[in-house]
Amino acid sequence: MNISVFDLFKIGIGPSSSHTVGPMYAAKQFLFNYMEKFPLDKIASLKVELFGSLAFTGKGHGTDTAILMGLEGNEPASVDTEQIPALLNRIHKTKTLSLMNEHSIPFEEKNSLIFNHDDILPHHSNGMRFKVFDTDGNILHEEDFYSVGGGFILNGEEIQNEVEINNAQIPFPFKTCEELFIHCERTGMTCRELMWINEQTWRTESEIWEGLLDIWSVMQECTQRGMSSSETLLPGGLNVRRRAPGLHKELTEKPDSTPSEVMDWVSLFAIAVNEENAAGGRMVTAPTNGGGGVIPAVMHYCSRFRTDFNEDKIITFLLTAGAMGILFKEGASISAAEVGCQGEVGVACSMAAAGLAAVMDCSPRQIANAAEIGMEHNLGLTCDPVGGLVQIPCIERNTMGAIKAINAARLAKRGDGYHIISLDRVIETMHRTGKDMLHHYKETSLGGLAVNLPEC
Repeated sequence: MNISVFDLFKIGIGPSSSHTVGPMYAAKQFLFNYMEKFPLDKIASLKVELFGSLAFTGKGHGTDTAILMGLEGNEPASVDTEQIPALLNRIHKTKTLSLMNEHSIPFEEKNSLIFNHDDILPHHSNGMRFKVFDTDGNILHEEDFYSVGGGFILNGEEIQNEVEINNAQIPFPFKTCEELFIHCERTGMTCRELMWINEQTWRTESEIWEGLLDIWSVMQECTQRGMSSSETLLPGGLNVRRRAPGLHKELTEKPDSTPSEVMDWVSLFAIAVNEENAAGGRMVTAPTNGGGGVIPAVMHYCSRFRTDFNEDKIITFLLTAGAMGILFKEGASISAAEVGCQGEVGVACSMAAAGLAAVMDCSPRQIANAAEIGMEHNLGLTCDPVGGLVQIPCIERNTMGAIKAINAARLAKRGDGYHIISLDRVIETMHRTGKDMLHHYKETSLGGLAVNLPEC
């Protein structure tokens, strides 16, 4: 599978890459596929069914909203988040849906958007089934889609055939860290340099540079919005209070100038991003939304506490982190519905550790050591969001992932790159652990903290 760094770092909206970003893309793609066969105006009605984790936690993750926005022709990277409430109000009030913003059909959400808790599609927990009908009730087109983590989607045929997401042949293909090492040792290139050449398969050098800086810019804007928000509570009904604005004010006005204050700033950065995610704001999947605060927090750590974090280092960080993300995407999963939160915060921690190690001028083997440490100490991490919302324990969990990533990179920098357990073995172990994990602990809100919230 040829994966670009821009597949891992997508500009989208909260609160979930697999439950919000992916379904929005899938809904629009379904209509595109239909329109290759029939005109849009032949559709008289539609039905969407959500299965597995999408059914159990879709309400809390905004999957229903994402589906409706996608059917109306919107995409996560460009939809106006401030207009979504008005669009939903119009759909519910008029009981009509404007497919691709061109063709209106009658729409009653309770009958046409079904959360199926009693069934699961065969290939992945995040399954969706779309059907459209003519005026006589005949099915015009039916298609299954799977949101496989990080905003990636595959239809039923693609997931069965393990289709490559991008069929272009890259100069330095790799699926394991050992293969990556071979390329680096044979060519004398760093991970960043190798990734830079691979990325030119799809984009020019200027497009890669500008695109990665844009990713960092969106991360910065998201963090700033989180730190300066005037809102008090996060949506969803748990009445979780936003903490980032208060933390930012306290750290700015009452600095304590101790080494531990660094951790407070890193935690603030992660909380700010994930509170924005929980509120449905614009952010970057890094490589998912649920773990999307870890990498921005570590990059902000570099920006605030390192003197050498210039544009070139930003590129180095993101390309190196992207290389590690590819290894996890190839060798395991970045979907919490498939392997638990070790696939989200765990992978983000590993990627961030590698990115920071590269910024610290570590060797490829030290970078792999940092990534290995980052994941090794997130193995078995469950996904058990309270109320199906990406809030408890998700927001604080990103702070822990960011702190671990910094520690992992610094430990690796002090070593020589030798480690008894290889990154490839850790990725394999993470995959097996996810397979062995009960489905209650994989983004269903049926186990763990999700069922142990005390009644007050």
